[in-house]
Amino acid sequence: MSYTTKIKNELLKMEIQKSETIALLSGFIRNSGYFNNDVFCLSTENIYMKEMLEKSFMNLYHVEVSIDIKPGLNFSKRDLYVIRVEEKSQIILKDLGYYGEDLKYLEIPPEYITGSTEEEKAYLRGVFLSQGSINDPQTSQYHMEIVIAKPEEAIFVQKILNQYELNAKILNRDKGYMIYIKEAEKISDFLKMIGAMQATLYFENVRIYHDKKNHTNRLNNCEQANTDKIVEAATIQLKNIEILEENVAVELLDDKTKEALEYRKKYPEASLKELSSILSMETGKSITKSGLNHRFRKIAELASKFKS
Repeated sequence: MSYTTKIKNELLKMEIQKSETIALLSGFIRNSGYFNNDVFCLSTENIYMKEMLEKSFMNLYHVEVSIDIKPGLNFSKRDLYVIRVEEKSQIILKDLGYYGEDLKYLEIPPEYITGSTEEEKAYLRGVFLSQGSINDPQTSQYHMEIVIAKPEEAIFVQKILNQYELNAKILNRDKGYMIYIKEAEKISDFLKMIGAMQATLYFENVRIYHDKKNHTNRLNNCEQANTDKIVEAATIQLKNIEILEENVAVELLDDKTKEALEYRKKYPEASLKELSSILSMETGKSITKSGLNHRFRKIAELASKFKS
């Protein structure tokens, strides 16, 4: 079962008020409804959605809908349920904000459909149940999208989403308009807003795991980079020492610099900080990292003369 299906199943099991049910149905039918031989139809592959629609039409309008089942084309596809609203269809479509009083399609739903915060959220729930999807955070990049056919409806839905600061954006596609959210935090906020709490918990757990993993990787990369710098610096210092020894030039150095040279040979993999601590401890003479670096610069300057 996909992550999107789990979200939708959770939403369909919620207990909601009558006005929220109307708003949810409005969001769903305005984005899934169509006419077939003058009969208003709704399609879904989700059996819980099919059952919710049957129950809602009966409870709200005392109407029994007809159900046609179209088998999936192969084993990977589920059956398609076609819900046919043959009785009181005009009354229902006007009540749910699909038609106006003149029986013409409304570009956006009437104000009473989304008059309160809870009704707005229910409308978004219906739209998401109809045309929404969210990638499983474990397998993909964070991505939520809702594909809507009509531009006015797309702008209306985007406006509601952005009232909650979700930073939803629209792209024009061949078959409509895609409203999408890419930010993980905003997707999580959307799930909480529409009431999918179990889906939110799962999403947040995966997100936290990814954040910690990425943080650990960054630390490891940083540590590796520092190790590489230490090794590179020590290798250059040892190469300079080798040049001085080959040219019998070590005696040209002062005693403190000779001492640094011997300790570098003794501890070839130590960082400057580690080497300064070791030298201070073993000789009883305090030497800072900066002071030790100054001595190795002297070695490098003298070696460069023999290189040239």
